[in-house]
Amino acid sequence: MAAAAALEAVAPLGALWGLVQDFVMGQQEGPADQVAADVKSGSYTVLQVVEALGSSLENPEPRTRARGIQLLSQVLLQCHSLLLEKEVVHLILFYENRLKDHHLVIPSVLQGLRALSLCVALPPGLAVSVLKAIFQEVHVQSLPQVDRHTVYSIITNFMRTREEELKGLGADFTFGFIQVMDGEKDPRNLLVAFRIVYDLISRDYSLGPFVEELFEVTSCYFPIDFTPPPNDPHGIQREDLILSLRAVLASTPRFAEFLLPLLIEKVDSEILSAKLDSLQTLNACCAVYGQKELKDFLPSLWASIRREVFQTASERVEAEGLAALNSLTACLSRSVLRADAEDLLDSFLSNILQDCRHHLCEPDMKLVWPSAKLLQAAAGASARACDHITSNVLPLLLEQFHKHSQSNQRRTILEMILGFLKLQQKWSYEDKDERPLSGFKDQLCSLMFMALADPNTQLQLVGIRTLTVLGAQPDLLSSGDLELAVGHLYRLSFLEEDSQSWVAALEASGSLATLYPVAFSSHLVPKLAEDLCSEESDLARGDGPTRCSQHPRCLQALSAVSTHPSIVKETLPLLLQHLCQMNRGSMTPGTSEVIAVCQSLQQVAEKCQRDPESCWYFHQTAVPCLLALAVQASTPEKEHSVLKKVLLEDEVLATMASVIATATTHLSPDLAAQSVAHVVPLFLDGNISFLPENSFSGRFQPFQDGSSGQRRLVALLMAFVCSLPRNVEIPQLNRLMRELLELSCCQSCPFSSTAAAKCFAGLLNKHPAGQELDEFLQLAVDKVEAGLSSGPCRSQAFTLLLWVTKALVLRYHPLSSCLTERLMGLLSDPELGPAAADGFSLLMSDCTDVLTRAGHAEVRIMFRQRFFTDNVPALVRGFHAAPQDVKPNYLKGLSHVLNRLPKPVLLPELPTLLSLLLEALSCPDSVVQLSTLSCLQPLLLEAPQVMSLHVDTLVTKFLTLSASPSMAVRIAALQCMHALTRLPTPVLLPYKPQVIRALAKPLDDKKRLVRKEAVSARGEWFLLGSPGS
Repeated sequence: MAAAAALEAVAPLGALWGLVQDFVMGQQEGPADQVAADVKSGSYTVLQVVEALGSSLENPEPRTRARGIQLLSQVLLQCHSLLLEKEVVHLILFYENRLKDHHLVIPSVLQGLRALSLCVALPPGLAVSVLKAIFQEVHVQSLPQVDRHTVYSIITNFMRTREEELKGLGADFTFGFIQVMDGEKDPRNLLVAFRIVYDLISRDYSLGPFVEELFEVTSCYFPIDFTPPPNDPHGIQREDLILSLRAVLASTPRFAEFLLPLLIEKVDSEILSAKLDSLQTLNACCAVYGQKELKDFLPSLWASIRREVFQTASERVEAEGLAALNSLTACLSRSVLRADAEDLLDSFLSNILQDCRHHLCEPDMKLVWPSAKLLQAAAGASARACDHITSNVLPLLLEQFHKHSQSNQRRTILEMILGFLKLQQKWSYEDKDERPLSGFKDQLCSLMFMALADPNTQLQLVGIRTLTVLGAQPDLLSSGDLELAVGHLYRLSFLEEDSQSWVAALEASGSLATLYPVAFSSHLVPKLAEDLCSEESDLARGDGPTRCSQHPRCLQALSAVSTHPSIVKETLPLLLQHLCQMNRGSMTPGTSEVIAVCQSLQQVAEKCQRDPESCWYFHQTAVPCLLALAVQASTPEKEHSVLKKVLLEDEVLATMASVIATATTHLSPDLAAQSVAHVVPLFLDGNISFLPENSFSGRFQPFQDGSSGQRRLVALLMAFVCSLPRNVEIPQLNRLMRELLELSCCQSCPFSSTAAAKCFAGLLNKHPAGQELDEFLQLAVDKVEAGLSSGPCRSQAFTLLLWVTKALVLRYHPLSSCLTERLMGLLSDPELGPAAADGFSLLMSDCTDVLTRAGHAEVRIMFRQRFFTDNVPALVRGFHAAPQDVKPNYLKGLSHVLNRLPKPVLLPELPTLLSLLLEALSCPDSVVQLSTLSCLQPLLLEAPQVMSLHVDTLVTKFLTLSASPSMAVRIAALQCMHALTRLPTPVLLPYKPQVIRALAKPLDDKKRLVRKEAVSARGEWFLLGSPGS
């Protein structure tokens, strides 16, 4: 029995010995992984591996010893967590001893020490022992890159797990690392070494007398000059090294005396990258430096920054110089001073003022703006700096404004003043009298009003911006100032159409109305109300193109100032009353006037979305009023009303629907439930009790034999119910869905049937999964199939199919695939084929009225990618199998899908689909051509190698389409010809003469936009192959 057991023990050890021999003597790499796996599984112990390696480790041949240690090290790298403390001690002693061995052995020894540095069971003191041995026995920089990286990894591991032990070494550890790093050149190793230096400093390791040496061993790489080789597998970028080194240099004030002279030297050099890196590093240093570190270098730093801003031709250098000045000033501002210490901030700012003030008196000279930027950069650093500079600069600029009479000079001066005013907004002052602007308030207002009254548009624009900034200063403008300002804004809002000032005045009115609602309610809203009334009377008299031309501007002004809840309560009734007045008296409003009022209501609704209270006020005020007007317009009356006809037009109803949708999307579920309890019964039961002025002449029953006008109002119902939050319960939903389904196939009014189909689809999309949803879907499928089979309702049934399919595609419903297949089947239909092809555009695009994320629809991410994956293969198969007269429909559908697909998804499939896209260019349908061109243009830029394989076909097709009857196609074809120049030049050069001749014709195109694209494309082809192109 004992003999059998001994044999069983010997057998596995014999296998281990065989693996060791294969690795060491047979130079095979696989046995190392096998041995490590066996150790992890418990077949062998590390001790048994060492015993099996015995002869190899003692072999007089260095290469054999190296292979033996390499095997042990690879096993330890995978099994270090299994080692016991006693084993770790013996292994460390063994490896330390081997550091004195032949240089061929050292790489394997370092790998073993790296494995042991990861051991949890490492006893105290051994980390220090290992590092001392490495520092004494290994000349690291003579090793290959991989082995140097191993040394850095050992140090990093010990710093992470044995920090206190290493700190016990004191400055010897820092000195040892300096020796290790000195002379390192490989960027992979530098990233690790910079991180070690940063940790040395940030974790308070002792630097001792080696601060300068540590600085020298890292700063020798500044500024980084590294260009990664092409196809670098390591992915190290120049920016990675720059940021890593900058973190080291800016990590401690102890580097300041060595670093600041270096930065000044590099800023003054002629190398752009060195200037940028130095200024950015100075910026970073200011976060940790204090006055003590900066004191001796401030004059030189200021001189270098001033020179760069005054003289540089690079905007980046200027921006970094200004940022560095800002950081310097901020650093001086936050330093705590002793009572007897010199205030460096005041003297520094005085130097800046001395060098820049006199340039501000020369608004036509080139140094005026650099000087202003320098002063503003310093002023933006702290409240103290801002006060100091503003109190010195503002009096000078105010004086200069009055001294110069030309508008362009005044504009320059006011823009500089505006820059300093904006800086004041950064700082808060508890005491009103402490605010620096308080002493200049009257002069600033005088300047501002002079600018607003000036006929020069550019000066007016700066004046408007100045008013906005002054208005943002708390308690600065008096009530009289505000009244005068509102008067100017009112006047500027009605300037001629081509003036930029009226747009700026409207924007300023909106921002100031938020801050001063009383002033605008008292002085602006009444004037606008009076203007609306006078325009109504002018319209009624039938005269006044001059007055009526201001009607849209007046409406825009009312919507612009509706930025405060109290103002909304005045402007909204005005707008609604104005809309109602159009329905009374002898006014003859046109479609554009009604749409203009609705667009203003839309803008007010959008502004109200920011405040829940305003949102609910708008909804409960505007929605019933709009519904009442529409219902009244749809009911028969004896008296003829122009507005009634206007209100029922497609465009007007669409605009009203947009207002209702915007007013509904941001309602809370509770408030939405209150509203839906009134609106749905209005359409289903004719319950008009909640509408204002609800004494209508007839009944409102859009679903029960209602007139065509009443049925058209389903568009308003769609806007409301499809914008509700998903968790709002809709009353009588089953009945509503059936009525919508019935109306969707009504042939007498396409507008109503489409609105009903969209409404049905919108509700389907939000409905939770379950039996009721399945019932609705079955009803819809039955309705679609019945309508498509025959009869006059095929077009309406197709529209219903399209919208229901879109609703299900967006939410990944299983039935969507069946409906999409049905849609593909219609591509072969003689009557509906072209419409079915266009339907794929609808399925892939975003809607604006229903099935939107803003309207709480269920829109799953990447639905387009999923649709592409599921359906494009079937489209391609259908194309190949289809008769010749049907193929264009498949091409159009495919083109629509690909055109709206994210390009990263399309690129991998491009080789298989490109032939079809090229064939689509030959399709006579201009919609297909335009869609395909729009798809191909970005692909020419993003996949030039694939596209260049078809360059002959592409050039021919694009040139042919550049003469298309459709202007949009001609433009798109010329844009593609332009994009073709991004393909490899050798591929294009044979076609250059042909293309240049052919592009001469569109240079004489009758359309300016076509000529513009032709000039751009032909210019690029002319430059093709020329030096520097």
